[in-house]
Amino acid sequence: MWAAIRSRLFGGPKPSEGASASDPPKEAVPAFSDGLLSRSIDVAKADDVLDGLEIVLLQSDVALPVIEKIRRDLARELAGKKLRWGADLEQAVRSSLESSVRSVLSKPPFDVVDRVKASPSRPFSVMFVGVNGTGKTTTVAKLALRLREAGLSVVIAAGDTFRAGAIEQLLVHGERLGIRVVRQQEGSDPAAVAFDAVAHARSKGVDVVLIDTAGRQHTNENLIEEAKKIRRVVRPNLTLFVGDALSGNDVVGQAKLFDEALGLDGIVLTKLDADVKGGAALSLTYVTGKPIVYVGTGQGYNDLVPFDPDQMVRRLFAEGVAP
Repeated sequence: MWAAIRSRLFGGPKPSEGASASDPPKEAVPAFSDGLLSRSIDVAKADDVLDGLEIVLLQSDVALPVIEKIRRDLARELAGKKLRWGADLEQAVRSSLESSVRSVLSKPPFDVVDRVKASPSRPFSVMFVGVNGTGKTTTVAKLALRLREAGLSVVIAAGDTFRAGAIEQLLVHGERLGIRVVRQQEGSDPAAVAFDAVAHARSKGVDVVLIDTAGRQHTNENLIEEAKKIRRVVRPNLTLFVGDALSGNDVVGQAKLFDEALGLDGIVLTKLDADVKGGAALSLTYVTGKPIVYVGTGQGYNDLVPFDPDQMVRRLFAEGVAP
């Protein structure tokens, strides 16, 4: 994201800079000073920067409420301030943006593994919601592996009974991972499948039940009601929204509607490895007020990692060629 901002506002990356997203953060040097050699910021130039910044953030799929916050933060930071000797407006803008982005991502993430181990509830149930095509079913399988590798036993509920393909996909994952999948026939009551899975886990002493669900659009009231029924029947310990980082602002609207209908505890953001803009991560956390718990970084079962806000900030502000 910084590469795009820098390219538009300041003419592209400096030839001497080439930090990557994996580099450790450099120690920040204050851009502002009240010293005798400091100089005032040109008001007209600052206004141009704010306008240009808004355009770049929109192009980076950052939601409007987030853009407004970042712009307010930057305007407040620049107002009446003086630049330190040797610093320039670019440095001041970057410093302010990094601070603003960190505050947007400040909702502390959590690890489901830690939540399960700390909870006396057995079986511990996790319900996954989200629209079709976001990688929800694969995410269920990935988390199942994480839990099993942490020494926890797992069973999966094939709650997407509206698509035979979803049930078959979970059966394949279960066979590969050696994890039991509780299912019924296509068209069965999803709440009944979830109930059976929890009952099976309780009888067998299984630690965790992961509940897959059908992709639910806010315009389909029947599907929303089915999701609510699953929550009433199972009372999951956690409800996680799975969203596609490449969906732009659509994923923000989806998450907000799911949260209003069901109440979310956290977010899993898939396909982050292919997202060069980074707007989805910023927007989801700020608009919903929910933490990003995990991110998908590939197709493999091990490509589900805990979300690291600091790593995200380094990635957004890595020098490079603007997309």
